[in-house]
Amino acid sequence: FLLMSTEEYGLEITNNGPITTGAQATVHASLSMKNDSVASNLYHFNWIYAPLILIEKSERRFNSVINVTGEFPGTFPVSVWVTHRNCWLCRPVARNVTVLQITEFITGNLTIAQIEDSRFITHGSSSSTGAVTRISFCLHDPSNYFKSASFVYNWDFGDGVYQITKEPFVYYNCSTMGNRTVHLKVIAEWQQIGSIIHERETVQKTGDFTTALELLDAVKSINVVGSRETHVMENLRLSLHINGTPPLALCWLIKSECIPLEGEKCHLVVINGSCYNLSHTFSDAGRYCLSVKVENGVTMLQTYHEIKVWPTGIHPAFFVLLCITLVSVTLGLVLYTTFRSNTQQKDLVEVADFDFSPLSDKNLSSHSESRCGQICCRSCFLWSSQEAARESHELLHSFYKPVKMYTV
Repeated sequence: FLLMSTEEYGLEITNNGPITTGAQATVHASLSMKNDSVASNLYHFNWIYAPLILIEKSERRFNSVINVTGEFPGTFPVSVWVTHRNCWLCRPVARNVTVLQITEFITGNLTIAQIEDSRFITHGSSSSTGAVTRISFCLHDPSNYFKSASFVYNWDFGDGVYQITKEPFVYYNCSTMGNRTVHLKVIAEWQQIGSIIHERETVQKTGDFTTALELLDAVKSINVVGSRETHVMENLRLSLHINGTPPLALCWLIKSECIPLEGEKCHLVVINGSCYNLSHTFSDAGRYCLSVKVENGVTMLQTYHEIKVWPTGIHPAFFVLLCITLVSVTLGLVLYTTFRSNTQQKDLVEVADFDFSPLSDKNLSSHSESRCGQICCRSCFLWSSQEAARESHELLHSFYKPVKMYTV
């Protein structure tokens, strides 16, 4: 639409074209006053629409509507100016013009929608591989010109697949990623009375339409690689690995709780790969949540990653390790002390088995002398003298005086 303004008035004009030849178009004009102090008088709308044919005209206080038709294709200007009703020869208070397009073909457009959770979601010309895509034709017929027509739709999906339907939509599913161009040929037929011989004749109109179809891989997964624990004022580094077709719109936010990122302010970046590295430094200890949302034009996926921030100091893991070390050392000392005590008791028992009586010394000496006398070896005599000296040495100090004294 166009809007022509003066200092005191504004005039808006619109039309509902384009239309096909023989159909009717509606042109609407609306007058507005910018200054409230302007007197609201009665106004007259003057139209110029030739060579179009006027079908109907209506006018109210500040609005006027005309219905026109054309028998030939082309682009036709339609203009209007407004004057005071009681002064046609006065200067117009406002004027404006619009352009109406008329074609001999069917008018309309193609739309692409993807089925998600039993709903039709429109992503422009994009759709995801493996998902069911609905391609629809929307007929533009504001005057209901094709109300008695029957339609046939010939679809060409650009990959060697063709389909003919009587409905203005088709479902398409492809697992191969890439760009395609969908072609549609629409044929409309109906019966009408001829203008010359006044007999019923078959009228046919056609229309050719194309639309681009971009098939992308859906965002299947988001993997957050990195630690779930850190300290205050430490730089935490995380890596996001995304399974999806770039370019990807990535939005991340760290808060005290996990929240969906719909309408929330977040850090928005556009990446052309499948990996993104982020870093963050926490100023306060506590529990936090990293919320991540990824979109690629056809699908959206969101995930969460919980983070524990410890205050500056000894990490609990080191404290546990220190406790284990202390317990181990204490247990080792206890075991060592117990083993040492058992060994000393065993040595005392062995010493107590010796007989230190004088009679025993005599028998031992005589026994040693008789054995050495029989063998007649120099080393034997030496061994006998050394052992005798060692055995005669007091191993344990007595805590009392002997009752009897012996002389040798």
